[in-house]
Amino acid sequence: MVTPGASCRIERRDGTDALVLEGTWRLADARRLDDALAELGPALRSVAAIDGGPLRAIDTAGALVVLDRLRTAGADAAAVPLTGFDARHARIVELVRARLPDPMPVRSTKRGVVTLLGLNAHRLAQMMVGHVGAFGRYAVELAATAIAPHTLRRRELAAQLAQTGINAIPVVALVTFLIGVVFAYLLGLQAEQYGANIFVVDGVALGMTREFSPLIVATIVAGRSGAAFTAQLGTMKLTEEIDAIRTLGLSAERVLVVPRILALVIVLPLLVFVGNLAGLAGAMTIASGMLDVTPHTFVERLHTALDPIHYLIGLGKAPFFAFAIATIGCRMGMGVERDTRSIGINTTSTVVQSIVVVIVLDAVFAVIFQTIGW
Repeated sequence: MVTPGASCRIERRDGTDALVLEGTWRLADARRLDDALAELGPALRSVAAIDGGPLRAIDTAGALVVLDRLRTAGADAAAVPLTGFDARHARIVELVRARLPDPMPVRSTKRGVVTLLGLNAHRLAQMMVGHVGAFGRYAVELAATAIAPHTLRRRELAAQLAQTGINAIPVVALVTFLIGVVFAYLLGLQAEQYGANIFVVDGVALGMTREFSPLIVATIVAGRSGAAFTAQLGTMKLTEEIDAIRTLGLSAERVLVVPRILALVIVLPLLVFVGNLAGLAGAMTIASGMLDVTPHTFVERLHTALDPIHYLIGLGKAPFFAFAIATIGCRMGMGVERDTRSIGINTTSTVVQSIVVVIVLDAVFAVIFQTIGW
């Protein structure tokens, strides 16, 4: 292969292949020289000698290009003899050869089921340890903020309250309203067969306030606010804003994480309340049109059927869901690596982890309340 000012070729000599270098091999033409060697392809693997007789000049960059390309092709670059080289050129090549880094070991990419299971278990354990550590750090910062309330970033808290609370009301109301419609419709199909239309109110009231509304609202918040926390903090870490905060002697957790956790813990019970109202309104709508249960009758039956304990249990679970979602979202955001791809990966992971944790917490609460008779 010929490039401006330099060329390389493989010649057959005494039954072996020799790589012949000709012209000027210097840093300025390193990319073109590497492309020229690459075009020789697999033939470089069988090179048994390097002939530098036709060389006019070579520097360490040119020597590195030759030796690295030989090693990439599979030849033993550290042992290939030099022939025909001027003494000065040979010293340069030997100098580079003596400092070649050790080749990276080739690792098998084929993994068995047991290996994959072990790797995934190890990653899960690391993730859980990270979440526990983040939980501890954030709890300490929250306690410090409670002791010294003047350190709370009130403007940031207000901004997060608006973002996670007020702006989420429309989507929460719409989704829970439609869930109430679907839930009442499905119950009504069965209740109509036995003339027990009025008992649809009991099922909807208990199901929406105790289970469906907290779960659905927490899922919406996980996909909306949890992902937003990760994306915001990840972007701030990528642009080194978090490093700047720490350089100023401030706690990044106190400045960025505490307002987000407090905001979500405050607004999630309120959003669950909105979800309760919207879900019952949806059920009332379908009951009036399909089951001949008037709104007045629906409300009266609701007062009779809905024990306050069920309503309070649903609201009481919300702060725990909120704290888990905010902790995961903030921890994944603060753990973003220095590349944009990591932001997308961590944001997706936040949503999945938050939804799983919310469902697990809800199951734990169900077992506890069943045990104590609530």
